[in-house]
Amino acid sequence: MTHTPHEIAEEFPEHAALIHKLKESDAHFSKIAEAYHDVNREIHRLETRVEAASEEREEELRKKRVALKDEIAALLAKAD
Repeated sequence: MTHTPHEIAEEFPEHAALIHKLKESDAHFSKIAEAYHDVNREIHRLETRVEAASEEREEELRKKRVALKDEIAALLAKAD
């Protein structure tokens, strides 16, 4: 499979260790990170045409990814 862009560690490279720690110790963070991962993978499959979807669906998923990324950023800032 090709490289999937926008993984959490790539989006927040300066927080790689904190991300790992929070995934193991904070159930809420882990849930949000997993949701981000799932949405990101789905977007990647649509962008690479492995799966088909309407433009509206792709846009909905991108908005969801941004919202999850914002929540992750807030949780990282709070934990830092």
